[in-house]
Amino acid sequence: MTVNSDIAQHIEARRAFGQAICEGIAKSIARLGFPESLGLKAPQFENAVFSLVTDPYTQSQDLTGFWYDANQQRIGQIKFNCEGGFYAEYDIVQPHPGKKQWFVEAINAWGKPDDIRTEAKLLEIPQSTVT
Repeated sequence: MTVNSDIAQHIEARRAFGQAICEGIAKSIARLGFPESLGLKAPQFENAVFSLVTDPYTQSQDLTGFWYDANQQRIGQIKFNCEGGFYAEYDIVQPHPGKKQWFVEAINAWGKPDDIRTEAKLLEIPQSTVT
């Protein structure tokens, strides 16, 4: 069995879960209230570039994917671990649409198939730069 077929099997086994994670991230972005004119897009599971990464502690093969923008800059990642959990982060990099003192760096997501959690990663903008 080749590495590529191993990756394909891991991807297919996690496809529905990965799509649910991406939907959770999309809902989190929508709840923040960004205007549609910004054109913020949520991650799509099938657009991630995947590889298998050996966990140094468990020696398990974890499926890890990265999302890239049109300029091939990394804008997000998703990692499925051997215990059935995951962690994902997807860059937003925009001022918060409703709270001028905050900047939305990313949406973080974590959990298990029956418990997907998301939250915005916010950074406070120094008061001297808020207009």
